[in-house]
Parts: sequence; C-alpha cells; structure tokens
Amino acid sequence: MADEDSGTGLPASLEMAWGLRERPGKGPRPTLTLPRIVETAVSLAAVEGMDAVSMGRVAKELGVSTMSLYRYVTAKEELYILMSDAGVGAPPALPPEAEGWSWRELLTQWAYTQRAVLMANSWILRIPITGAPVSPNQLAWMERGLAAMAGAALTEGEKLSTIILIGGLVRNEATMAADMMDAIVKSGVSPDQVLGRYLHTLRLMTGPDSHPAVTRLLESDAFTGSDEPDFQFRFGLDRILDGLAALVAGRAGSEGAGSEGAGSGGA
Repeated sequence: MADEDSGTGLPASLEMAWGLRERPGKGPRPTLTLPRIVETAVSLAAVEGMDAVSMGRVAKELGVSTMSLYRYVTAKEELYILMSDAGVGAPPALPPEAEGWSWRELLTQWAYTQRAVLMANSWILRIPITGAPVSPNQLAWMERGLAAMAGAALTEGEKLSTIILIGGLVRNEATMAADMMDAIVKSGVSPDQVLGRYLHTLRLMTGPDSHPAVTRLLESDAFTGSDEPDFQFRFGLDRILDGLAALVAGRAGSEGAGSEGAGSGGA
C-alpha cells in the first residue's frame, strides 16, 4: 500500500529501499531488517524457484512469525518488486573505452548486459510485471538506457519507446532460453538430443506439399549452421538498431538539407 502522507506514492518498503524512511518501530535495533528479508527471499527463489517464495516460507527461514514481516513489507507484491530490484542489481560500470562509443554501441552493451543478468537470475523472469519501474536499481537501468541515446536525434518519448522495445526483446529471449533449459533439464537428455528429436518429429509430420516453407527450413542449415550461440538475439537486436539508425540518419539528412536551403535562399 502506498504511503500517501510521504508524497512519493511509494509503499513504505520501497521508501526504505530508497533510503527515505527509517526502520519501523522504536527501541533496540532489531535483528530482522528489510535487506535480510529480501536476501532470504532471493536465496529461496534462486535455489527453489519463485513458487517457493511466500511470506510464510520467508518468515520460517528467518525464524520469525509471518506477521513480523508485515512491519516491513505489507504485501507479497511489494516483496517481489524488492526481490527483482535486488536480483538485477545496479548496472555495472561502463568500461573506459565506452567514452567514445556511439549510441548504438551503448545500447548494444545495455541490452547484452541486462540479458546476462536475467539469464543468470532466471527466477526474476517469473515475477509478473505489475507496473512501471520505481525501485532504485530498476530506475538505474532505465537511466543507463536513456542516457545511451543522448547523442541521437530522438525525442524523449522515442527514447522511452526504444528501451521498452529492446527491453521486451531482452526479456522475451531470456524467458525463452530459461524455459527451454528447464525443459531440457526435466527431459534428462542433452540439448543436442532434444534438437535431434524435434527435427525428427518435424520431418515426419511435414512435407513439401503440406508445409513447403517448413520443408525449406529443414533443408537449410538454420538449426545447425550458426556457430554463434547468441545469433537469434543478435539478429533481433541489430534489426531494431538498424531501424533506429535509419530514423536518426534521416533526420540528420533533413536538418542538413534544411540548413543548405536556408543558405541558398539568402545568397
């Protein structure tokens, strides 16, 4: 529940995450803290998955009553937001050479780094998105993405749409990878065996008359020809950035033509 008196519109737990609110209650400093609660919940999710995370289970792991958690986190949804924020962490520092990078290189680095974080903490992908980012680390990632386009001829709204589009690609690709890996682990066979079985099934169930496009796909090296494990992600990201580059270049050309026209008219 949001704290209307504070003016931030944020729940008390998120205000604590931002450092805007002191710990609840008075008296001796308690052993139970918001960071401990979040850390315990994250550890549960990392080991057992998000299905294992509940207020009761977290309280049990901490050796406290469930009600004591509600002094810090008033709802499970708040805990999820705090867990996600802890899981993604702050964006890592850019390398020294990034000072000379183009907006395209900066956005590429932003996308790949975010994808790596999600794939290393796939439990985050099981947390439903219930609103715009408001937690410290999530906003730090948003800031990094927007700042990457500082040198591009884009409106602020277009920059926002760009990071939503790329962020969607990152999350979707990471989710698919996590789902496939879960399925492979449960199957008890290797990724190559899973692929082999899938291709065998496709060849049995399709043919040039019923599925000519799928047949052409199977006759190509689409499934086995690329040595780049990130080919699909790279392809999708590059196509988004190609479109953005064309938009930026077109505006730069229009501005140049306008300036030349103004100069010619004054001659």
